[in-house]
Amino acid sequence: MYGQITKFREEFGTGVIRAEDGRKYRFASAELMNGEQDLVGHGVNFVLSERRPKRIIVLAGSPWTAFGPIRSTRVN
Repeated sequence: MYGQITKFREEFGTGVIRAEDGRKYRFASAELMNGEQDLVGHGVNFVLSERRPKRIIVLAGSPWTAFGPIRSTRVN
């Protein structure tokens, strides 16, 4: 499901997503797969499980950010 983060309180680690179905869902920062600094206003893709957003991917910047930091495997 797609949506947009409308509120995020970093000190509490919680936020609100307005989903494409028009509903608002609260989420915990632990569900973010690729956290950014300013989350408000960013589009997200997530799985809805028991009326809670899970496995939230922030759709901002490079799509490679979903995989986290990339470490070099180069051998000298």
